[in-house]
Amino acid sequence: MEVHRLFFALMPDAAICERLAAVAAGLKAARPGLRARWIHPDRYHVTLHFLGDHASLRPSLVDGAKAAADKVRATPFTWTLDTATSFRGREPPCVLQGVETCEPLQQLWQALGKALALAVHGVRLERNFTPHVTLAYSHGAMLPELAVEPVTWPVTEFALIHHVVGQGAYQTLGRWPLLDS
Repeated sequence: MEVHRLFFALMPDAAICERLAAVAAGLKAARPGLRARWIHPDRYHVTLHFLGDHASLRPSLVDGAKAAADKVRATPFTWTLDTATSFRGREPPCVLQGVETCEPLQQLWQALGKALALAVHGVRLERNFTPHVTLAYSHGAMLPELAVEPVTWPVTEFALIHHVVGQGAYQTLGRWPLLDS
């Protein structure tokens, strides 16, 4: 049975993916004992809002999500990722995040969440947001918090992503530019 995953995300361009992959390679080299399943760079993203796993991709859900995204107004911003760490879990994710809170990113998340709450019924949205890029899933060990070579990401858009779990690449269902006022 197929599982259709739907989420809003920031998707890095090729240059940022390359920089993120370099950080991941540096972590692998610095932590040779870290047994982990490393994420392929074409899967790097920042989840803004997870809209669930579904047995099929419902057009009403996609249409509602797109309608919500159409209502979001935000300006481009720069986000710096400079810290590697792990989150707790059965397979602790090794992530890259910013040591400083990125207010424009938080505001984008809030604006999209408010629009989704009005436009999409039956989807449970997270109440907290810890922006990060997952680089790997560890087989038990956790990374201590480590400073890494900063990756400065100019954020200019967000996207609605569909993925059939266990199959192929992400499918972009829509992109929304962040525009200067």
